[in-house]
Amino acid sequence: MIAQMSEYIDIGVNLTGSSFRDDLDQVIERAVRAGVGQMIVTGTDVEHSRNAVDLCARYPESLFSTAGVHPHHADEFSAQSIEALRELGKQACVVAIGECGLDFNRNFSTPENQRNAFEAQLELAAELGKPVFLHQRDAHDDFVAILKHARAQLSNAVAHCFTGTAAEVKDYLELDMYIGITGWVCDERRGQDLQQAVKEIPLDRVMLETDAPYLLPRDLKQTPVKSRRNEPCYLPHIAEVVSRYMGIDCEELERAALANTKRFFNI
Repeated sequence: MIAQMSEYIDIGVNLTGSSFRDDLDQVIERAVRAGVGQMIVTGTDVEHSRNAVDLCARYPESLFSTAGVHPHHADEFSAQSIEALRELGKQACVVAIGECGLDFNRNFSTPENQRNAFEAQLELAAELGKPVFLHQRDAHDDFVAILKHARAQLSNAVAHCFTGTAAEVKDYLELDMYIGITGWVCDERRGQDLQQAVKEIPLDRVMLETDAPYLLPRDLKQTPVKSRRNEPCYLPHIAEVVSRYMGIDCEELERAALANTKRFFNI
C-alpha cells in the first residue's frame, strides 16, 4: 500500500458488496493515489456492519466504518439487531451509527418499522456518544420531526448522500447537521436541485462522498475502471464540481471538507 498524505476522506463507501470482491486492494490503492487516503465503509445491516469492521482490520490505515441498519432493512430490525450494533459500536474503527433513517420512496420496509428502527438507532448513538450517519428519501417531514425530538441527545449528525433542495438544507442546518454531497451533483438530469442547494451549505458543514459503487458521476471524463462502477478515486472530480456550484476554489472546499470530516468523526 502506498503511503500518501490524505487530501480527502470519502465519508460513504459500500466496500462490503460484491462489486468490490475481486479487486479491493486495487480500489483502495487507486483511491490513495488520488489523494483519498481514508474512507468510511457504510454499514447497512448487521451483517454488512460486521463485514465493514472486518475490512477495517485488513486495512487499518485506510478504513473506518459505520454500524447500522438501513431503512430498507427495517422489517428485519429487532432487539437482537440493536444488541449487535451496540457491540459493533464499541469498536475503535466504528466512527458513527448508521446508515439509518427513512426511505418512503421504495418502502422496502413498512414506514412504521422504519420509524421504530430509526428511533432505536438514534437512542443507541446517544448512549454510545457516536454521531449518526443518516439516510432520507421522500420522507423529509417525518425525518425532521424525529430528529428534532432526538437532536439534543446526539453528539452530531450528517445527512449522507444529500440530494435535496435549498429548503431542506435550511431545515438540516437548523438541526445543526452536516451535509454529505455525492456525484448526484454531477447529473445534469436529476441533480439540478442539488446544484442550487449546495450554494446554501456553509463551508464548515460540508463533507464529500462517492457512495461507491453507486452514483458514478455522469460527467466523468475518464473511462471507469469497471463499467458503471463508482470508486473512491473519483472523489476529487466530485469535489471540483461541488466547488464550481458553490462558487469557491476547489482547494478551499477540499481543506474545509477534510477538516469537517476529521472533526465530525473524531479521526
